[in-house]
Amino acid sequence: MKAVGFREFGGPEVLQVLELPAPDAGPGEVRIRVHAATVNAVDALQRSGPSGPPDARPPFVPGMEAAGVVDQIGAGTDTELRVGDRVMAIVLPNGSHGAYAEQAVVPAESVVRAPDSASHVQAAALPMNGLTARLALDTLGLEPGQTVAITGAAGAVGGYAVQLAKADGLRVVADASEQDEALIKELGADVVLRRGAEYPDRVRAEIPGGVDGLVDGASLGGLAARAVRDGGRVVTLRGYDGPGERDIVFEPIVVFRYAREHAKLDRLRQQAEAGLITPRVARTIPAEQAVEAHRLLAAGGVRGRLVLTF
Repeated sequence: MKAVGFREFGGPEVLQVLELPAPDAGPGEVRIRVHAATVNAVDALQRSGPSGPPDARPPFVPGMEAAGVVDQIGAGTDTELRVGDRVMAIVLPNGSHGAYAEQAVVPAESVVRAPDSASHVQAAALPMNGLTARLALDTLGLEPGQTVAITGAAGAVGGYAVQLAKADGLRVVADASEQDEALIKELGADVVLRRGAEYPDRVRAEIPGGVDGLVDGASLGGLAARAVRDGGRVVTLRGYDGPGERDIVFEPIVVFRYAREHAKLDRLRQQAEAGLITPRVARTIPAEQAVEAHRLLAAGGVRGRLVLTF
């Protein structure tokens, strides 16, 4: 099978098209004929330096989100899926088994049917980033009517967090640059404030007592506490877990925790079909041009996902 990966760590230029043996689905697993795989920051991190199992050997194939068609189901696998079904999945790369490949094997709990209205490209943009947003909001544990602040709202995770928070009945105070303000309002934010280091102070000016919780997709770190009420909670996506002031708790999350949360992934499918969340695609790029995709990601400013097509 054709895959895109690397044999040595480095910049985007280390990516190359590889010919690898097709993996087989074992018990409890499903194999997907991949048609689309997203390019995420975690892929660039994996490419840049050693990560993953210490005994993993090259070549390495990155990629954590995929969409395509079921083409093999492992013996004895408990699943409602059938060969030929259109699906989307979260993929945990393990050596040469990532989403940047024509075929990917995943646990049955990590794959669900794709939204009826979504193309392969659109469906690929939902699993990992959608589950990350879902995990962030679940970690905050807010009740309908409470207020959540979301930084990095124009990003893939942030945008889903805005839409999922509204679906949960929360009031949303999101950040945006001037050019992204209309987008964030369209996603459903109740209040949109200018992004940057002063965003927490702007939140306090709008909500003097502070918000109940904050999803920090912009990596404000300790500054985020300024926006949050006493005893509130901040969920961080980049690992920040410094000490909190005023009994504010910082909680770093990793999407691996939800990689087998089948019901939550399927709920994202249902919400996409209902129009409550919107997969956002910035650009589709043939898999053979993955180097260019990684360069575009590194340049920043991408709104929505870059998606490789196979």
